[in-house]
Amino acid sequence: MQLLDGKLVSEQIKSEIAQEVKEEMLDKGLNAPHLAAVLVGEDPASQTYVAGKEKDCREVGFISSVYKYPSTISESKLLEIVDFLNNDPEIDGFIVQLPLPRHIDEQKIIESILPSKDVDGFHPVNTGRMMKNILCYLPATPYGIITLLERYKIETEGKHVVVLGRSNIVGTPVSVLLSRKSKFGNATVTLCHSYTRNLKEITSQADILIVAIGQQGFVTGDMVKKDAVVVDVGIHRVPTLDTKSGFCLKGDVKFEEVAKKCSFITPVPGGIGPMTRVSLLLNTLKAYKKEISY
Repeated sequence: MQLLDGKLVSEQIKSEIAQEVKEEMLDKGLNAPHLAAVLVGEDPASQTYVAGKEKDCREVGFISSVYKYPSTISESKLLEIVDFLNNDPEIDGFIVQLPLPRHIDEQKIIESILPSKDVDGFHPVNTGRMMKNILCYLPATPYGIITLLERYKIETEGKHVVVLGRSNIVGTPVSVLLSRKSKFGNATVTLCHSYTRNLKEITSQADILIVAIGQQGFVTGDMVKKDAVVVDVGIHRVPTLDTKSGFCLKGDVKFEEVAKKCSFITPVPGGIGPMTRVSLLLNTLKAYKKEISY
């Protein structure tokens, strides 16, 4: 068994980005790429993610801005903020951190972001372009998964990939990316969800199993075939007396059981989380360089 070390790979990619920013931008007197985030409310996971994004930006030489607002902000006011960021020429890309408070229509906010600044890859224009295999900003987590497989030279062509979870953020887009005609695609993909029957039978056939089902320890050793590649997207805070923080992080996979059977497996933490954040940097770099035309 070998770990798919997302932390290691993300550090390598950040080093590559930092070198490009220094040599191609800062040393030539150009502005650095500028990534902004809008954070609404006090959700701990969202705060941790945005703080990590700020740290990543500092490490690669990006400019980072965070716009923080209380959970009581109105939808109309948030739309005004999005419009301001859309029209700010100094900001190359931005995200509105999800989830948002219940009184705000998340889809309405997402659709108000300019596709050319939508570095989260959630706008319908970007998801539509992804479906058509047209250059676009890919959703950060699927982008991170594909990049991690690529960096470890894991063959996807002709393989049976099983994806657990059909969210618009992870499961559905990664199933599209792995099935389309591309270098790290050409897989036969089975997308499973809460209505799937005989799930264990299906997962046991997977050459590559991607788990984004949102249930801690859902995948057990008897659900995975020998030498499968397992990508665990889940992340859950579990109370424990063994850490200073009082909690530890677990995934959707029972790591100790499943790792014994795998050829490759992502750890939690240190797997897909860092790859998601570095994918946001890669999208912002593309936005800065205007690599994608809309």
